[in-house]
Amino acid sequence: MAEELKKLTGRVQSVEGGKGVEGLNYEDLCIQPNVELPEGYKLPKFEMFDGTGDLKVHLRTYCDKLVGVGKDEKINMKLFMRSLTRDSLSWYIGQNPKKWVNWVSMTSDFMDRFRFNIENTPNVFYIQNLKKKLRETLREYATW
Repeated sequence: MAEELKKLTGRVQSVEGGKGVEGLNYEDLCIQPNVELPEGYKLPKFEMFDGTGDLKVHLRTYCDKLVGVGKDEKINMKLFMRSLTRDSLSWYIGQNPKKWVNWVSMTSDFMDRFRFNIENTPNVFYIQNLKKKLRETLREYATW
């Protein structure tokens, strides 16, 4: 019984000890903690970005949904994570929110992290001119 009480006491102390830990406060975790949404503002349903796809398309559709608050850079930054899921959300959560001083710094980091989506995408001209080589098998051609 004494051993169980000791274990429970240790658990309670570890939970209570986390209350004032640096880095776990709302201000430490939240991007733009002092920004409030306008009264009555209804959050739009954002298209979700999972780490794949065209970054610029995502950013444009995201910004297009910000009717009523689109000119407020701090609100744009605060709401951005609501348009992310899976790998992109994991990346975002792993960032230090204090390093982003403005929208451009945040989206630049976002573009740098997921740039491979744009760089590896073949353009229309390349696809239109794609032809099977004489010595190439159908399997090789299909997997270009």
